[in-house]
Amino acid sequence: MRALVAGAAGVLGSHLCDRLRRDGIEVLGLDNFYTGRRQNIEHLEGDPGFTFVEHDITRPADAVVTGPLDIIFNMACPASPRAYQRDPLFTLETNYVGTRNLLELARENEAIILQASTSEVYGDPTIHPQVESYWGNANCFGARGCYEEGKRVAETLMLEYARRYGVRIKVVRIFNTYGPRMDLEDGRIISSFTVQALRGEPITVFGDGSQTRSFCYVDDLVDGLVKMAASEPSFTGPVNLGNPAEFTVLETARIIKEIIGSGSVNVFKPLPPDDPRKRKPDIGLAESRLGWQPRVPFEEGLLRTIEYFRDIIGCSSQGVRRDF
Repeated sequence: MRALVAGAAGVLGSHLCDRLRRDGIEVLGLDNFYTGRRQNIEHLEGDPGFTFVEHDITRPADAVVTGPLDIIFNMACPASPRAYQRDPLFTLETNYVGTRNLLELARENEAIILQASTSEVYGDPTIHPQVESYWGNANCFGARGCYEEGKRVAETLMLEYARRYGVRIKVVRIFNTYGPRMDLEDGRIISSFTVQALRGEPITVFGDGSQTRSFCYVDDLVDGLVKMAASEPSFTGPVNLGNPAEFTVLETARIIKEIIGSGSVNVFKPLPPDDPRKRKPDIGLAESRLGWQPRVPFEEGLLRTIEYFRDIIGCSSQGVRRDF
């Protein structure tokens, strides 16, 4: 098999490339390095089964993609609020123009295409946990609208290409994912709290810290992507992929500080506009149709992630708990 991974140098994309290569699948990776980083894929250099091309999916890929494709994974889009709010128009273009370009590529190759959508399509949800049938509570005029609405229209594009052209589609809605290769400065909870605790800096908590998140380790998430790609043709999704274990922001800060042995204090700042108060996936559909569920406990995944950040910023390993 031959797969194209758009967004190959991102956190999820690079781990997906690793998994596909371990499974013996030839991989063509694309990335424009807007948020992806070369060091995330440099270990694949020299692998004859991996080819990389620097390319922005908002431009047609015909000129850079040669040879047949069996499956396309669209992982290409800035995913942290700090990144996607930096250029909202580009975020929208990536989700509409970029997704349509990849759908055309899938159509030409008669390939399966998997769209990495997001829990952000649920906005600030009024039901809990979130199920795939929920239409969401998103603010198209809000600061997060470029990402929420961009991902919504990308899902609609997938459906319309399936209806009109018979393109074989798969849609997954990804909840908060963490793990090695995260960007130190992406502004997400796990990376921000970990870096601040390792450096002995105050932990920045937005709001009162009672808002909740559900964190899925990257290896579990990638396993879900692979299972969805290989699922029966009639199962197109959308399907939630995430870990239903729910933690408040304050609990998350406490666990990270305990693992690191950090004395960092919490400082509180106003909650950003439209920040969701609760986020937890209902994964019943993924369990029943894909036989998938997350397996890596939160603290185990955190330890792996903390060790990665420690290597990056050069902190001492003293004080880290390993007794869980």
